[in-house]
Amino acid sequence: MNRLHLLLSCLILLAASCTPYLPDKEPEDPLENVDYGEIAPIDSITKVFSFKGAQVTGVTMSEDGRLFASFPRWREGVMFSVVEIQGDGTFRQYPNPDWNAWTGEPKPNQFTCVQSVVAHNGSLFVLDPASPMMEGVVGNAALYEFDLSTNRLKNKWEFDKTVAPEKSYLNDLRVDDQNKKVYITDSGMGAIVILDLATGKSRRVLDQHPSTKAENITLKINGKKWLQNGKQPQIHSDGIALNTAEGNLYFHALTGYTLYSIPTAALNNSSLSSEAIGNQVKNLGKTPAPDGMIFDKRGNLYMADLEKNAIVYRTPAGEIMKLIQGNQIRWADTFTIYQDNLYFTTSRINEADGPINKMVFSIYKVPLTPFVQ
Repeated sequence: MNRLHLLLSCLILLAASCTPYLPDKEPEDPLENVDYGEIAPIDSITKVFSFKGAQVTGVTMSEDGRLFASFPRWREGVMFSVVEIQGDGTFRQYPNPDWNAWTGEPKPNQFTCVQSVVAHNGSLFVLDPASPMMEGVVGNAALYEFDLSTNRLKNKWEFDKTVAPEKSYLNDLRVDDQNKKVYITDSGMGAIVILDLATGKSRRVLDQHPSTKAENITLKINGKKWLQNGKQPQIHSDGIALNTAEGNLYFHALTGYTLYSIPTAALNNSSLSSEAIGNQVKNLGKTPAPDGMIFDKRGNLYMADLEKNAIVYRTPAGEIMKLIQGNQIRWADTFTIYQDNLYFTTSRINEADGPINKMVFSIYKVPLTPFVQ
């Protein structure tokens, strides 16, 4: 055998011995071994506010620095649905205590089960899936708009059962000023709801599409499987974020590792069939399992890594980077950005499977510069 043949034989044997093992199925965490590089130090986190015995999920900051939070009625004894956090370290029920009262059945000018709040262009949008204890919609799900200059109700849109069925759970929203639309995820059944602000009409799309459905996974947080009543939770389309520069809406199931997007032009073309809309959905690849999502002005998309007590971001180039990680980040739920600080709630959903009267739920903030470019 000449030297060339000997060299080729050795290379073939070497390549065969180095062939990686391919598992029969994808690992539960597709980014298990990703090296994220340097991240923000955990001491860069600042606690903004804490609630004892009140599970905060939603948070939003208005353009003039007013901070709001929301509390879903997932159990008996929820004391309020929406609050405004004051600069003196206190909070007040928003817009007033009457709106936050609950007597066991829906009433006009009264919240039923608020899931999220979004401050946008001088208004506060309050999303009420109307499903106390997540046991089914009572009355109709609704979206409220309050004028922040007067703190009075400006608009109310109700969603009938064709748009928000009994088993739905409207979860989060984004306002599209350019197209005068509001996009809402349904995490209960899996769908996107589109509200036309000009006409007040709404419709339900992608409710049969796999992009809005949970994946067959069981999340592991702190090494422990997250179960509800001993079963694997199936939380469908949950996180939602709007990239206005691209004209794309991003969405993600909570129990899932896949990020999707769709052009808003497709969502707003009412002549398209369900199949045609579905054909416009783009699979953007794997991410950690998140809850809420938000874009910054640089085009970075922030989301939680629920399984690792972390917050990550996806760059405009599609690279997943870790922002911060630590024990304080116990289910980063919802995000808002103000003066280049990322604010987030820690709803501790995986821990709150019993009485919560002694548990503390907090809002934190972390600066985005110099950690994010």
